[in-house]
Parts: sequence; C-alpha cells; structure tokens
Amino acid sequence: MSMSVRDHIKSGQFKNAYLLYGDEDYLKVQYRDQLVDALLAGGDKMNLSKFEGKDINVGEVIDLAETMPFFAERRVIVIQDSEFFKSSNDEFAEYLKNIQETTSIVCIEQKVDKRNKAYKAIKEIGFVEEEVMPNEHILQTWIVGQAKREGKQITPDAWAEFLNRTGDNMDHMDREFKKLLSYCYESDTIEKEDVEAICTKQVETKIFDMINAIASKKLDVVMDLYQDMLSAKEPPMRILFMIVRQFNQIFIMKDMAAKGLSNREIATKMKMNDYIVRKNFAAANAFNTNQIRILLEEAADCEWRVKTGQLDERLAVEMLMIKYSR
Repeated sequence: MSMSVRDHIKSGQFKNAYLLYGDEDYLKVQYRDQLVDALLAGGDKMNLSKFEGKDINVGEVIDLAETMPFFAERRVIVIQDSEFFKSSNDEFAEYLKNIQETTSIVCIEQKVDKRNKAYKAIKEIGFVEEEVMPNEHILQTWIVGQAKREGKQITPDAWAEFLNRTGDNMDHMDREFKKLLSYCYESDTIEKEDVEAICTKQVETKIFDMINAIASKKLDVVMDLYQDMLSAKEPPMRILFMIVRQFNQIFIMKDMAAKGLSNREIATKMKMNDYIVRKNFAAANAFNTNQIRILLEEAADCEWRVKTGQLDERLAVEMLMIKYSR
C-alpha cells in the first residue's frame, strides 16, 4: 500500500517538495496546514513564505528557496494556484531537481497536466497526491467523530439525509454540520428531522431528486423542483446542463456495468464517490441506454433552439421535462 501525505506527517519523514491537487479543497487546505506545522516543528513563522496566483515571480521563489533557514532546520515555501503544473515553467522544473536540502516546497493546485515538466520533477524528487472526495465510510467516520467531540451522536437516518443534502464536497459538509451542531445545542442526539430543518439542499442534490422524479414519472415533483430552482435564481439553461451532465454519467455507468464492472470499480474509473454511483443507479434502472441517448439528443436540440431564438429557455426546459416525466 502506497504512502499518503498523512503518513509523512505522522512519521516525520518528509520530502523536499509536495504537490497536492484535485477538486477536494477541504482536504488540500487541511493537509497543507498540517504539513506546514509538521515541517516547521510548531509554529516557526519566520521561515515560512507564501506565494499565490498565476503571476508568481519564479526567480523570487528560487532566490528564497536558496536562502538558508534562520536558526531552524528548514525553510518552508507554500505555493498556491500558481498553474506551474499546467503551463510550461522550465525554470521551476529545473530548480526542483536541485532543491536545497534545507528547503521544503508545498504546492497546492486545482488542475495539473501530468506531461508537465514541473509535475514530472516533483513526482521524481518529492511527493504528489490527488485529493478527492473520500468514500461514504470515511465521510461518516469524520462526521460521527465531530459529533462525538461535541458530546452528541447522529442517528443512521440523520446521517443518510445529511449525506444526501450536503455530500457534494467536504467544505460544504463541514459548514452545514457546524450549523447543525448549533441548531441541536440542547440535544445530545441529531435526528433526521433536525437535518431536514436546517441543512439546505444543494442544486446538485435537487438535480438528483429531479432525475429520480422523472424516472418515477412524478411530474408534479419534477415541476416543483424546477420552480424551486428558478426561484433560487438558477438559469434554466444551467439546470438543463446539470440534467444532461447527470444523464451522461448514468449513460457511462450503465455501459460500464454492462461490461461487468462493480460500483466500486466504476467509482474509481470515474473519480467519483461510491455513494454517488449508487445514487445514479437508483434512477438508471428506469432508463435503457437508447432512451438516454434520445433524451441527450433532444436536450442538445433544445439548447440549439434556445440559442437560435426559436424557443424561450424557461419554456424549452419545462417542455423537455414534461415530456419525460409523463
């Protein structure tokens, strides 16, 4: 089993360069801060420097990296959202190959190009880790742990509803759980009703609900959800885009399942949380691949007719949903 950045932090065995990237911002921030604290051995801010954004001066970073730490074991440089690992940056890539032993560089990025020279260099001499949404078991352990620290427990039904409403990313889950803890300050048990009262459904969750309602031919539910999203100022074409994206995912999942892949294998290949795969399959059984293909073609036609002024966008999306919910 390969090591993780958590293993480096626990063991105190560090590399001179780290790259943490991916969509899960909560984990990137947590690991960045833990890594910096561990590298600086307890709050030495004098030897910590931070750079952020696309306009970072590489020469300035290298000059600082070449400077010996001030009465400490190492100097730590944090570089965030630089795009050094997307666009070509030969100077930074070359420096990484010859980095000072007393310098540690921690890079935090959203996207990377694995063909990039800087990416290859940091992978060779340092450590690279993609931060993605953990599986349901890890998420549940994390939330249950937060509840225990506050002297509370969360019921299985409450957890399931909380995950359904907030499980798009860990930042959102963390914010919503803090709200939930405040709401339940007088109780030692968090119930499903508490989650329903305080945790707001994200648009992505409403799209899941809408697709399930389309699959169940519940036109009234579909239209209620559509009106709810419109009232929240979601543009109709964005709603259509998210529906299309969801059906595209379902189409790919059904194809993989037909080839014998398990839910876990599908989740890994699609870089998606396992519980989201299960949620998609809950609606997938109501459609065969040909029906999904036709729906996607009609959605593309709908978009074209809106863009060419033949249809009002609100009405166009509504007509499409009515057709498939009947």
